[in-house]
Amino acid sequence: MTRESDLDIARNVIRIERDALEQLESGLDETIQQAADLIMATDRHVIVAGVGKSGHIGQKMAASLASTGTPSFFLHPTEASHGDLGMIVPGSVVIAISYSGESRELVDLLRYCRGNQIPVIGMSRAPDSTLGRNCDVLLKMPTVAEACPNGLAPTSSTTMALALGDALTIVLMARRGFSREDFGFRHPGGKLGRSLQNAADYVAGRGDEIPSVPETAPVDTVILAISEGRKGCVAVLDADGRMVGMVTDGDLRRAMLAGKLSGDATAIMTANPLTISQDDRMSVVIKRLTEKRISNAFVVEDGRPIGIIDMKDLLTEGYV
Repeated sequence: MTRESDLDIARNVIRIERDALEQLESGLDETIQQAADLIMATDRHVIVAGVGKSGHIGQKMAASLASTGTPSFFLHPTEASHGDLGMIVPGSVVIAISYSGESRELVDLLRYCRGNQIPVIGMSRAPDSTLGRNCDVLLKMPTVAEACPNGLAPTSSTTMALALGDALTIVLMARRGFSREDFGFRHPGGKLGRSLQNAADYVAGRGDEIPSVPETAPVDTVILAISEGRKGCVAVLDADGRMVGMVTDGDLRRAMLAGKLSGDATAIMTANPLTISQDDRMSVVIKRLTEKRISNAFVVEDGRPIGIIDMKDLLTEGYV
């Protein structure tokens, strides 16, 4: 087999799955609205179930729902038949995924939901299947060829299930008015979550001492404070503790070259430096510091510094 034939096979797989998605899109109807209505009407969890590859899709779907404002978890149908049905309480909504609609592991789950008036949203190609007959809303997928050369391995069908789950998730996000801030609150880990934090979140609990000097401090005291603070800068404060300026390593070098190492902090400081509001999102802070080529800035509340953001720290901690 040649490398060229490998490419032909790979492109054909993508072509087949793309065609399946186009059929799925054209076949979407009001049932997705009905599914969203069922979910929006409950204050309980959405439980997603499926076996095999559908189960893997279900796990991703449950995770996407939970992270975007719809409390959800995945339940394996086999475990459900051995006691985990107790996780499904009245008021819950179940999403069951089976392309054929005949996964025998779903039978006990569907019977339990029927007996306890728990609504079921089915995802299947077969309205007349066991799943199709026993769900309250069927999100029907078209019957398409699998991209597998044997027509057996779930490929096109799982791609459609993944896309359909994403579509329902985003519909629910839109209905809830789920914001970037809401998303960031649920994603504190990783670069994405960190970029969605605000500056107050970043400085909270860090315990960093804020390098600062009074505006009357002599220059040698300023030099010592910068050295001890290890941030390459100090905030210059008035008698009320409000920030009136900032002295950086660069300010010190310029003062030395100009022979201005006498006097107090106000003689060498940068007046009205860039400061960060507590509500500023970290992605905005990073962009601002980068564009202005500034290494650090103080976070202020009512003019008083409450923390410092340093680009070296951001690099070390994975924000940049």
